[in-house]
Amino acid sequence: MPPGSEPPSQGASGPTLPAPSLVNAANGLTALRLALVPVFVLCLLADGPGWRVAAFAAFCVASVTDLLDGRIARSRGLITDFGKIADPIADKALTGAALVTLSALGELPWWVTGVILAREIAVTGLRFWVIRRGVIAASRGGKLKTLLQVVAIALYVLPGPLGVVRQVVMVAAVVGTVVPRVDYGIRAVGPARPPLPAARRPPPAGAPPR
Repeated sequence: MPPGSEPPSQGASGPTLPAPSLVNAANGLTALRLALVPVFVLCLLADGPGWRVAAFAAFCVASVTDLLDGRIARSRGLITDFGKIADPIADKALTGAALVTLSALGELPWWVTGVILAREIAVTGLRFWVIRRGVIAASRGGKLKTLLQVVAIALYVLPGPLGVVRQVVMVAAVVGTVVPRVDYGIRAVGPARPPLPAARRPPPAGAPPR
C-alpha cells in the first residue's frame, strides 16, 4: 500500500458495499406498476367486453410486477429506500383502485372494499413505522392473502358468467385479509425474545460439584 493512502473501509464482515443505484430493474418494475394503475382504471370504466379484457390484461401485468420486483431486489442486492416506500404504495394503489372502481360500478359491495382497504392501510402504516429497521418479510398468510385478492379481483374484472366463483373467492380473500393482521403486527413490533435457558439437571450422586 503506498504511503499516505488509506485502506478501504471495512464493515463488520468485510468491505462496505456501495449503495445500489436508484435506477434499477426492481424499481423500474415498481414504477411500471404505478403507471399501469390509471390505465387499468380507464379500461375498467370503459364500456364493452373488449375494454374489460384490456383491464384484465393490465391488472395481470401489474400483479406480475408485484411478484417480480421484490424477488429481484432481494436476490441482486437492489433494495433502496425508494423501493421500500414505493413498493407498498404501488401495491395498495393497484388493489385500492380496483376495489373502489368495482364498488363504484355496483359490482362489489362497499363493505368488502372497506374491510380490505382498512387492513391494507394499517399494514402500510406499520411498514413505514419500521422502515428504518428494515423490511418485514411477507409471511405465508400474507402471501396467500395477496394471491386470493389478485385472483378475486381478476375474476370480477374478467367478463363472463362467473358470479358464484367470484363471490366464493372474494369471501376467501376477505377472510385471508383479516386473519394475518395480528401476526403482522406482532412481527412489526420487534423480533421475538430469545428462549429462556433450560433448567439444569441436578448432577448425579457422587459427582464433583462444578
